[in-house]
Amino acid sequence: MATAAVGGVAAVVTVRAMRGLCRPVLRAGWGGGWRRFRALSGGSAAAAASPPAGASSGSGALSPFDRRLKRKQKNWAALQAEPAKCDYLREEVGGRIADRVFDITRTFPLALDVGSGRGYIARHLTKETVEKLIQVDLSENALKNAIESEIPTINVVADEEFLPFKEDTFDLVVSSLSLHWVNDLPKAFREIHQVLKPDGVFIGAMFGGDTLYELRCSLQLAELEREGGFSPHVSPFTAVSDLGHLLSRAGFNTLTVDTDEIQVNYPGLFQVMEDLQGMGESNCSWNRKPLLHRETMLAAAAIYQEMYGNSDGSVPATFQIYYMIGWKFHESQARPAQRGSATVSFGDLAKIDGILSRGKK
Repeated sequence: MATAAVGGVAAVVTVRAMRGLCRPVLRAGWGGGWRRFRALSGGSAAAAASPPAGASSGSGALSPFDRRLKRKQKNWAALQAEPAKCDYLREEVGGRIADRVFDITRTFPLALDVGSGRGYIARHLTKETVEKLIQVDLSENALKNAIESEIPTINVVADEEFLPFKEDTFDLVVSSLSLHWVNDLPKAFREIHQVLKPDGVFIGAMFGGDTLYELRCSLQLAELEREGGFSPHVSPFTAVSDLGHLLSRAGFNTLTVDTDEIQVNYPGLFQVMEDLQGMGESNCSWNRKPLLHRETMLAAAAIYQEMYGNSDGSVPATFQIYYMIGWKFHESQARPAQRGSATVSFGDLAKIDGILSRGKK
C-alpha cells in the first residue's frame, strides 16, 4: 500500500492481487468475431441516435468520443437475445462497488447510479442500506431491460455528462464502468459533487490505462507488419495519477483511490472483441479507424496467441479498474489538525516503546 498527496489530500493507492475470471461460454471459431469487427472498430456507425439536449456532437480535443455512437452501441447490446451473457465483468465490478457502500455504516435515503446500464450495482444492494435509487443511463434499452432488485428504483434516460437534478439532492452517488466514455470528466465530477448533499459520498469505478493492453499491442504489431503503421483501436483512459487531482478539484475531500485488475480468459482474439461489443464497449473515439483488413486481423490473432497465450490455448484479457471514494464537505466531518499543533514528538514515542520493552523483561 502506498500513500500519495493529491491536491493537499492524502489518497491511499492500493494495488490488489490480480483475480481471474473465466468467460462463461467458450465458443470456438473465428466467424462471429470477424463479421462483427467492423462494428467494434466503428465501421457501422450509420443512423446514430440523436444526442440528449446539450450534448456535444462535434469532434476535437475536448470531445474525443462520439456520444451518439456510444448510445447506439449500448442500445444495440441491450437488445440482444441474451444480454446477460456479456454482463460478467459489470456484475463483478457492481458487486465490488456495493461492498464499498456496505462498508459505510449508515442508511442512504436517496441514491443515484450514474451510467447504471441494466442495474449492475442495484441488484447487490439492500433496502436496509439504500431506501430509494434513481438509475441514469444514456441507453433507454438498457433501462427497459434492467435487472430486478429489492430496492425501489426510478429510471431516467439522460447523458452522464448532463445530470438533470438539483443541487444537494442525493445522499449517495455511485457509478460503475461508465465514466471512461465521458468527454469532459472534470465537469462530470463537478456535477456529481453538486447533486450530492453535504456529507454525501461518491463511490465509483472506471477502466484504467492498462485495460486491454494485450489486445492493443497485438493489433498495433499486426498493423505495423501488414500495413506499415497503426491506428488506435482501444479508447484512451485516464491515468490513476490524474484521478485524485480531478476529484480534489471538483470539491471532494477525504479521497481514496485504489486500483484492481481482473483477468478474463477467452478462446482467442475474436472472442475478446465479440464480448466487448456485447458489453457495449466498442470503440467510439472520433479518430477510430473504420476498417481493419482481414489479413491484419488474422495476424493480430496469431500475435495475441504467441505473446500472451495460456498453456491451455486460451488468451487473457486484462481489465484495470480504478475505484474512487470522495466525500462532500460538511462541518461535522473530521479534519486533519493544523501543521505544528502536535503535543507529542516522535522522539517521545520512541522513549515510551523503550520503557515498555524494559518493563516486559
